[in-house]
Amino acid sequence: MTLPGLHRALRVTGRGLLVGLLTALFLAPFYLMLRNSLMDAQGLTAPEWTWWPSTAHVENFTALFDDPTVSMGRALGNSLLIAAVTAPVSTVLASAAGYAFARIPVRGRGVLLALVVATLMIPGSVTFVPTFVVVGSMGGVNTLWGIIVPGLFNPFAVLLFRNFYLQFPAEIEEAGRLDGLGWFGLYGRIALPSSGAMLASLGALSFIDSWNSFLWPLVIGQDPSAWTAQIALSTFLTSQTVNLPGLFAGAVVTITPLVVMFLVAQRYIVEGIATSGLKG
Repeated sequence: MTLPGLHRALRVTGRGLLVGLLTALFLAPFYLMLRNSLMDAQGLTAPEWTWWPSTAHVENFTALFDDPTVSMGRALGNSLLIAAVTAPVSTVLASAAGYAFARIPVRGRGVLLALVVATLMIPGSVTFVPTFVVVGSMGGVNTLWGIIVPGLFNPFAVLLFRNFYLQFPAEIEEAGRLDGLGWFGLYGRIALPSSGAMLASLGALSFIDSWNSFLWPLVIGQDPSAWTAQIALSTFLTSQTVNLPGLFAGAVVTITPLVVMFLVAQRYIVEGIATSGLKG
């Protein structure tokens, strides 16, 4: 083998080893969750390490839904409903706002855009208590709408959609304007259908963020009937209760929709970020 060929083979081998190492590091948490979810409490706390349980305790998953103290099925349903409403509504609202900032020439548009950007600079801890006071005064405590509504405004998504629509060909909109379309018609019939990749990518990210939300649902959903999956999981490990098999089984069940969502939408996520106008 010639020297250039040897160098090429070493580079390919090095890249393969690096990719393999990174893949193993990425999959390690999933392996540990699945392994621990199939073990009993004694095996989880044993000092000896085992790569896989000798007896798979699949009853951990059935016990997860049979637990009378935690309604895991209802919590999963609440999380699914909250994410299924928050993701499309917040994405479409951000799309409409982004189109307005990019295309509609109104007085004060720059000031409004600056205010939207300013909201990104305010830590969530600053607005947490005022938001709770407002939602509580409107009767939103222990309700699903009290969890959903504050998360419908996504200023970061507004900026991404604005950058996207700024790059949208104006000639297409001019053709629509010749057909008698107004701003709503141009957005609904031309701009919105043409932003499918952005809608899918930001919708998937919004779904994942809503599904993983913990602190706000914990404060608003004080009654077990309003618990989300993340709140239900936290009850398996408290100062009074330690249920490690149930915790890991619940983690596997809870993370499954997110894994499926990512596998389905990963191409749209990459394409949406690539077409958003951000340079990096």
